[in-house]
Amino acid sequence: MSTVEQSIEVDVPVRTAYDQWTQFEEFPHFMEDVERIEQLDDTHVRWHVAIAGAERTFDTTITEQQPDLRVAWTTAPDADTKHAGVVTFHRIDEGRTRLMLQMDVEPSDMVEKAGDALGVMEHNVKRDLENFKSFIEQRGGETGAWRGEVRQDPTS
Repeated sequence: MSTVEQSIEVDVPVRTAYDQWTQFEEFPHFMEDVERIEQLDDTHVRWHVAIAGAERTFDTTITEQQPDLRVAWTTAPDADTKHAGVVTFHRIDEGRTRLMLQMDVEPSDMVEKAGDALGVMEHNVKRDLENFKSFIEQRGGETGAWRGEVRQDPTS
């Protein structure tokens, strides 16, 4: 299991940064390896990605979502590549926000293991956060918002 931790500051209010992050179907605009995302319901998301020529589809479950604070997720138990993560939103001042992303990944095959050893995942996460910064700052506002809450079931 590998852990990737990255952060970035964006020149938008925390609400704007959070609201944009909840628009999962917009991720292909700033995540280079993501071809398409389908929001299946409030807590389930299907990802279609192409990494190093390999196309994959997997589902994630939003395990926690608190407006303006955090979004956490994990892959479905039957996913080939296992990962879980959280992005948190920190108000620096009225128009500036720090996003902090932590993701635990368990590479599933030799290609992913080699990429992990070479720091590819860390590089890709950093690149995607920089792309998010450009995307949201150039727009000047979010493309939509979902302000609902998701809380982990303490019995699971």
